[in-house]
Amino acid sequence: MFVVAILLKQIPYLGIPFNWLESFFHELSHGIAALVSGGRIVQIQLFPNGAGLCTTQGGFAWLIAFSGYAGAVGWGVLIYKIGQLKSSVSRYFSAFLVLLLVVTCLLWVRDILTLFICLMLIALFTFSIKISHFNFLPVILKLFAIMVLLNSLSSPLYLIDGRGIGDGSALAELTFIPEIVWIIIWSIIGIFAIYKLGKQNESR
Repeated sequence: MFVVAILLKQIPYLGIPFNWLESFFHELSHGIAALVSGGRIVQIQLFPNGAGLCTTQGGFAWLIAFSGYAGAVGWGVLIYKIGQLKSSVSRYFSAFLVLLLVVTCLLWVRDILTLFICLMLIALFTFSIKISHFNFLPVILKLFAIMVLLNSLSSPLYLIDGRGIGDGSALAELTFIPEIVWIIIWSIIGIFAIYKLGKQNESR
C-alpha cells in the first residue's frame, strides 16, 4: 500500500486531492492549536498547489506554529488506525470528516477557491462512504492516511528555500532555534510515524 501511494503521487493531477487533504489537516491543526490555547480561528485558506494558510488570533504562538506539520502527521496516523478497525467504524469516521469539512466551510472559509477545494474533499469522503458496502472503506482510509503521511513527510522540505517564510521561520523567530532544526524535527516525526505503523503491520 505504501508503494501504491508513492506511485499515485507520481501520476499527474491524481495526487492533487491528496495534497489538498494534507493541507487541510495541516491548517486545521494550526487552528485547533489556537483554539485549545485560548485563541480563535479567523480564516482557513487552501490553494490549488497544496499550500494553505490558517489565520489565527490570540493563543500560544509557538504551539500554533509547530502544530501544522506535526498535526498533519497525527491525523494521518489516526486515519490509518481507524482504517484498521471494522468497516462500520470507518464509515462513521468518514462521516465525521465530512462533517468537519462542512463546519470548516461554514465557520472559517471566506473565499470561493477554498470552498471549492473543501467541496472536492467532501465529495471524496462521501464517495468513500457510498462504496463502503463493498468493504473497501478501511483500505481506502489507510491509503488516504499513507498519502497524508507521505505529504507530511515531504512538505517540511519545501521550507528549505532560503526565503525565510513559513512555520519554520516563525518558530525560529519565536525560539531563536534555527529553522533547519524544526524541519528536521518535523521530518523525524513523520518518519517515526511511518516506521511505527510499518512495525505494527509486521506484528499482525
